[in-house]
Amino acid sequence: MHHSRGIASLTALLCLSAAVFAADTRDDTLTIAFAAEATQVDPTRTTAGVDAYFMSLFFEQLLSTAPDLQRINWLAEKWSIIDTNNAVKIKVKVREGVLFHNGDELTTEDFRFAYQRMREPTSGVSVYVRYITDVEIHNRYEMTLHLSQPDPTVVLSNLHIWALPKAYFERVGEAGFQKHPIGTGPWKFVSRKPREELIIERFDEYWNKDVQPGYKRLVIKIIPEDTTRVAAYKTGAVDWIDAVPPAQAAEFATLPNTRVIDLPAPNNMFLNLNAIDRDSPFRDPRVRLAVAHAVDYDAIIKYVLFGKGIRTAQLAPGTLGYDPDLAPHPYDPNRARALLAEAGYANGVGINCYNLTTPREPYMKEIGETIYAYLAQVGINCRIVQLEYGAWINVGRFNARPWMDGLQSTMWGQGLPGDPTTAWGGHLHSNGDGWGGYSYHSDAKLDARVKELRTLINDDERAVKIKELATLKHKLAAGGIPTYRPIITFAWRDTVDFKPWPTAFWRAMRQIGPCPSRACTPTTLPE
Repeated sequence: MHHSRGIASLTALLCLSAAVFAADTRDDTLTIAFAAEATQVDPTRTTAGVDAYFMSLFFEQLLSTAPDLQRINWLAEKWSIIDTNNAVKIKVKVREGVLFHNGDELTTEDFRFAYQRMREPTSGVSVYVRYITDVEIHNRYEMTLHLSQPDPTVVLSNLHIWALPKAYFERVGEAGFQKHPIGTGPWKFVSRKPREELIIERFDEYWNKDVQPGYKRLVIKIIPEDTTRVAAYKTGAVDWIDAVPPAQAAEFATLPNTRVIDLPAPNNMFLNLNAIDRDSPFRDPRVRLAVAHAVDYDAIIKYVLFGKGIRTAQLAPGTLGYDPDLAPHPYDPNRARALLAEAGYANGVGINCYNLTTPREPYMKEIGETIYAYLAQVGINCRIVQLEYGAWINVGRFNARPWMDGLQSTMWGQGLPGDPTTAWGGHLHSNGDGWGGYSYHSDAKLDARVKELRTLINDDERAVKIKELATLKHKLAAGGIPTYRPIITFAWRDTVDFKPWPTAFWRAMRQIGPCPSRACTPTTLPE
């Protein structure tokens, strides 16, 4: 299978089935397993991509991305951009009759409330509404987003403001909302045991009957350990799993009564390097380039990931601004040693290397350890610091403690089909004034390019600027060193009809139901 064409071929792959799910009247329960768990469920406070696993069950945005990767209207019935010399406005007509899980009707007041929470200093997603200065309400269903300047990420993030129930939230408070979230999504919250399971129930009053789940109840088990999650599937304890270990993907493809699909993750993996501390060797671009040349990622993808990865120079195929002529830094340990010597580190360097032990993407722990072993071969000696998800994501934040004082194997979602604008604002642009929340790099010229990119609405113009910035970023090994984009393997019983949506890293659970006899066909990637 040609994974390098995985993203570009998704349009042909993931067209919706002609038959859509109707609300099933049977009391059917499906038990599934996630390898990772959300850190919290409030979409105005999220800072971790994994939070989308749960958020997508309960909450929705004004726009969405369909399985063919086309942006579609969702809670917005219609919308338009008005770009004048003096201002940018986005007029939105919200769907009428959309209900929250408690029966309250969705109105523009709920979106304004969510926007106000997103603007607060404690919000981790304020970057998405940085240039939205106001949400003007005209009536219950019409509003205007006022922008201080053009900002393509507002549209790229599906007009990022979520539908948050103002009246309910104000009644129960932040703690009560975390304990019992309520949204407009296809599933209602029932109960949760952290690190064990989440139980949800189909929302029968859900507004979009075309994608209403077929099961009445979903039990989501949290099983981070690969062997335990695989055993749960093989013994029948669960009937759907994500993150099939790459080493067992081929075996799963031969299991009886099992459907298997490989899908590209929206995450781009990279090594984040502290290039700002006075005594950090990574301030020198030669040391950063030494890191780039020291690791054989093609071998890692082949032998550790069993082919389940797309090698990247900067961007994955299908991403806006992708340049097929920009080649990854070749594996060249001799060149790496020479660069270290030129930079004054002929005897090598010792650094802290932070590694994720939770399987946020397949084999993250093993990948990190393999990378650090390669680095040691050229004289970059790692003191490996193993961290679970919460501690790992915290150490990457610029303003958090402990300080990321060396190197971190990490990731940043660029979406599908992909756009690096928001990601580069987070880990390439210098930290400050809401920028560079995960950035350990500082370059005024690169900052100016990132800011310019953030103001270009036209995709053709942005593609040119993305390509130029990617080339410069690559040359300087700035804002981290890209490594690969994962391919995720999902598996489920052939008694389950599952249509993957790209929302929440393919785990949205919008179209999942009992399989009509002999009506389900395998979903596979084309060659």
